[in-house]
Amino acid sequence: MNPLARFSVNQMTVKQLSLPELVENCVRLGVPGVGLWREPVAEYGLEPTAKLVRDAGLTVTSLCRGGFFTAAESLAEVLDDNRAAIDEAAALGTDTLVLVSGGLAPGSRDLTAARARITEAIAELAPYAGERGVRLAIEPLHPMYAADRCAVSTLDQALEIAERFPASQVGVVVDTYHVWWDDRAPAAVARAGAAGRIHAFQLADWTTPLPAGVLNGRGRLGDGAIDLRSWRTLVEAAGYTGPIEVELFNDELWSRDGAEVLEETAAGFVREVG
Repeated sequence: MNPLARFSVNQMTVKQLSLPELVENCVRLGVPGVGLWREPVAEYGLEPTAKLVRDAGLTVTSLCRGGFFTAAESLAEVLDDNRAAIDEAAALGTDTLVLVSGGLAPGSRDLTAARARITEAIAELAPYAGERGVRLAIEPLHPMYAADRCAVSTLDQALEIAERFPASQVGVVVDTYHVWWDDRAPAAVARAGAAGRIHAFQLADWTTPLPAGVLNGRGRLGDGAIDLRSWRTLVEAAGYTGPIEVELFNDELWSRDGAEVLEETAAGFVREVG
């Protein structure tokens, strides 16, 4: 079996590569899947991107990102942008739109209200997504991001929202970087898997010390504290058989040759996870 058969590289891991360069190097290395981001897709063009990946035989494993439901005063404005994201996902041929749900509303300290706003927004979007064959994948982020990026901090919290809707419309992302520390996460993975709600599985390692700014500190596979192979075993035991996406935000990697970084990332996947 091809050791890269389930490997997908998230575009952010090698954001220094243009879309054509990314596709070319995936084909060269036998990488079958890519997770795309809306901004570079928009820059290259939605239809040209869809054609580029389709003609190369690549699978778009996810589109990132929808969400940020608490960022604007007008929920209608946010919903319009998320409907556009759903349409983009459908056009790219992926069934998974990753949601980074948003943190506290501007000037607020009310986490409960933020989570209520997130749930309200997803309730509006879920049927729209379902009609287009797109699943909304709620990604819990590490609690250090709760104030400004994502008030959903654990898999349990993500499932509490997702379980209000059909699994064909709303599920969760299991991202090792964000949930590895949570001793309740393994039970939540099993719960999500039993209901068919693991819509994406992403890998990054946790390295210390964290960099200034925190956001761009995702470690290469095998460089940090996370037992990545045990997470693959856990997720597969829950019934997940889909792509495994490596998503690294890392300034040092972005300063290097992108093709070389992609080669290293694929090799790290085989060594640490495969």
